[in-house]
Amino acid sequence: MTHTVQTSVSQANDVQPVLSIVIAVLDEQDNLPQVCRELAEACASLPPSEVVFVNDGSRDNTVAVLRQLRQDCLPNLRILSHDRCLGKSAGLRTGITAARGQWVATIDGDGQDDPRELVGLLALARSANGTPPLVVGVRARRKDGWSRRFATRFANGLRQRLLQDHCPDTGAPIKIFRREDFLRLPQFEGLHRFLPALFASYGVPLLCHPVSHRARLHGQSKYTNFNRAVVGVRDLLGVMWLRNRTRLPRTVDEC
Repeated sequence: MTHTVQTSVSQANDVQPVLSIVIAVLDEQDNLPQVCRELAEACASLPPSEVVFVNDGSRDNTVAVLRQLRQDCLPNLRILSHDRCLGKSAGLRTGITAARGQWVATIDGDGQDDPRELVGLLALARSANGTPPLVVGVRARRKDGWSRRFATRFANGLRQRLLQDHCPDTGAPIKIFRREDFLRLPQFEGLHRFLPALFASYGVPLLCHPVSHRARLHGQSKYTNFNRAVVGVRDLLGVMWLRNRTRLPRTVDEC
């Protein structure tokens, strides 16, 4: 099933962005002011960039707050809205499909990620030799509660053992990759937690780099540990099947 994305005719400028920063949000109105201020600071040190927020069916004032922040501090901000909540992976897919940059960065909109980390991560991605990589910002010191940290550590260990993705923090929100590489991947909810393994199936190398992590500014996570565990095991089995059934040629010649 395909869908079209209607964009505003009054985009910030006509400069082709090098980087598209894509953020899927659900009811994050209180966190957005600080996130957008830090995004504005990061964009000042980045090559031409755009910021694409995808509102995934929020019931608060997320869209109104984003519109005001576009006027106040972030003119390169684009706002896309789902008609209902579809999940983070669907939100990222919408934003990346609409993105204009060759490179895409993802972060969360809850204030736990520092957008200023993107400067170093993009430089790392663009300077890599050979096939352009997936760069994952590994959270060195998690600022979540102990139960969340334990659940994440268990899930990462299980994924590494079964998928051999060589990523210590595969669900890390901060990632940078080429837009065209992402759009080759099959779409399913939960995709964002398995990008290292899925990208590897398509020959995209992995680079991991430590980044800072902070406590959530306001509100609560949209996921419980139980929800993550039940859905995560099902998705893990699905990704194992996908990788087993992926068949790609080493080269393609036109005769």
